[in-house]
Amino acid sequence: MNGSSREPRHAGHAQQGGAGAYHTGNMAAYRVTGNEAYRRYSEAWAEHNGWQGAKSPDRARWRLSYGETDEHVLFGDWQVCFQTYADLYKLAPAPHKIARAREVMEYQMATPRSDYWWWADGLYMVMPVMTKLHGITGERQYLAKLHEYFEYANGIMYDAQEGLYYRDANYVYPGHRSVNGRKDFWSRGNGWVFAGLAKVLDELPADDPHRDHYVARFRAMAAALKASQQPQGYWTRSLVDPAHAPGPETSGTAFFTYGLLWGVNHGVLARADYLPAAQRGWDYLVNVALQPDGAVGYVQPIGDRAIPGQVVDKHSTAHFGVGAFLLAGAEMARLLERQ
Repeated sequence: MNGSSREPRHAGHAQQGGAGAYHTGNMAAYRVTGNEAYRRYSEAWAEHNGWQGAKSPDRARWRLSYGETDEHVLFGDWQVCFQTYADLYKLAPAPHKIARAREVMEYQMATPRSDYWWWADGLYMVMPVMTKLHGITGERQYLAKLHEYFEYANGIMYDAQEGLYYRDANYVYPGHRSVNGRKDFWSRGNGWVFAGLAKVLDELPADDPHRDHYVARFRAMAAALKASQQPQGYWTRSLVDPAHAPGPETSGTAFFTYGLLWGVNHGVLARADYLPAAQRGWDYLVNVALQPDGAVGYVQPIGDRAIPGQVVDKHSTAHFGVGAFLLAGAEMARLLERQ
């Protein structure tokens, strides 16, 4: 395992982590609209993938480290697709839809390792897989390992003083600093975590012994995010040092808006305290990020950090940014339905 890895800049990751993140949003859009075209699109993608992530059949060659080959079965970016497969299974149960997901995750849980989630993105990619497969199978080990792996991630990435996450161990202060010497919390990295926690809490049993812990972490992040939101509704790429990489960024903003709306809709966050921030985020998403041709702009390209001077403009888009936008839109639709 190499904590210094970067998000790759070519098709392998785009096909798996990025496309998989898009489909989590696509399925959220399907659930609120009932539009069968959305479901068919995700199902066609799943069928194209053979209902698998990384496809190696040789367990002796399965790898955990960052990578894009079919042997990187245990790397979380290859596992986010299992969220969509589980959602499709629940709509029309058929064992083949989750067979690979169960094979991979149950093998993983049988190992003595806890260090499966060593970068912030991985918490979004895989935490909800655990709650979804628990919901289908009833196997409590999914929830026990969810907490075990989450605690490992917290030990290397979470800053309790700030209530935010570093992208990975390479970005922990003071070893890494923003251009102004401050702590550098990457927006999309925290978006992955915050949205992942919302998705976990959405399906976690009420009697789970660690539920209060997840709620407390979610609320701490919400408070930190509310404090770092810009007046225009967006969040900058480096959360507590906006000058490090100024200007709007959509993927982090969309994930934060989704999480805040989910928290308000489910009574986890106080409506009076957090709905205004969520509404400002949504206003940015629909009035600035969303372009007249339907593209979602101002999405920071694939990367692992806020980069000073990097161009992020209305032409900057990516499928994971669209997925985050759809997640936020689905929660806004639920909010409006209840008013």
